[in-house]
Amino acid sequence: MAEGDRSEVVEALSRLLADSYTLYLKTHNYHWNVTGPMFNTLHTLFEVEYNELALAVDEIAERIRALGHPAPGSYQQFAKLSKVTEETGTPAAEEMIKQLVEAHETVARTARSVFPVAEAASDEPTADLLTQRLQVHEKTAWMLRSLLEG
Repeated sequence: MAEGDRSEVVEALSRLLADSYTLYLKTHNYHWNVTGPMFNTLHTLFEVEYNELALAVDEIAERIRALGHPAPGSYQQFAKLSKVTEETGTPAAEEMIKQLVEAHETVARTARSVFPVAEAASDEPTADLLTQRLQVHEKTAWMLRSLLEG
C-alpha cells in the first residue's frame, strides 16, 4: 500500500479509535456510577460493554501500528478527534442508556466513514475490522434502545 494511502487510512482509523476510546470511558463511568431499580442489570451490561470496547480499541490501535504509524493515545488527542461527547456528571440510568445509544450510533457512523478510505486503498484488513465494529455497535445500540421501550 502506498504511504499516502496508508496515511489516509490511519487518519480515518484514528478518529474511530478516539470515538471508541471515549465511548469506552463513558461506559466505564456509567458502570461505576449507575443507580436505581435497574442497577444490577445495567452495572453488569455496562461491564460487558466496556470490556468489549477495551479489546476493540486495542485492535484498532494495532491496525494503525500495522500500517506503520503511531496510534493516538492521549486524552488530548482523543478529545480533538472524537465526536462522542464526554460525560462529566452522573445522569440518571435512563439518560445513561440514551447517551450510550447515541454514542454507539456515532461510532457506527465514524466506522462507515472509514470504509471509502479503506476501499480506495484496497485495504481489506481495515474493511474487515470496520465490518466487525459496525456489527457490534449497531447491535449494542439496538439492545440499549430496547431497554428504553415499554
